[in-house]
Amino acid sequence: MAHSIELLLDTDSDAAVRVQWQALADAGLPSQLRVKSATNRPHVTLVAAQRIHAGVDDVLRDLASEFPLPAVIGAPLVFGGPRHTLARLVVPSTALLDLHAAVFSLALPHLTGEPYPHCEPGHWTPHVTLGRRYTAEEIGPALAVVNGHGGDLAAGLVFLRRWDSDERVDHLLVG
Repeated sequence: MAHSIELLLDTDSDAAVRVQWQALADAGLPSQLRVKSATNRPHVTLVAAQRIHAGVDDVLRDLASEFPLPAVIGAPLVFGGPRHTLARLVVPSTALLDLHAAVFSLALPHLTGEPYPHCEPGHWTPHVTLGRRYTAEEIGPALAVVNGHGGDLAAGLVFLRRWDSDERVDHLLVG
């Protein structure tokens, strides 16, 4: 399991992503809608590690003045592997990249183990996951479903949370 620090979307953007989750599920395709957890929400992961200790919470609350942060949820993208992940890109604005670098730096002393390499500044691709574990045959139909639900989406990144996967709880820090 992994702990993470995440950005959450404003109400309208959250609802728009959930429409895409539903459309994928309705098409019989993998969807984040199938994740049965009270804390399952569209989000952008900033930092992930084996464990992130609660001591980071007070430090991250000092970033409250950075919120809300406008963003654009852009094109669909596919992360490869034996099973693929379908997501929507969050266009990496200067403000978003600066926030990511700040959160990453502030979180480092509070991690057990190294941060996951895909979260490091310069290696991070901001995104909102739509579904996981796609086969190569499912990706084309999934992209067609997502592309049928509009283009870019103006969004607000309004909350910062720490997700504790061991306890299955999220801790709202900002927003």
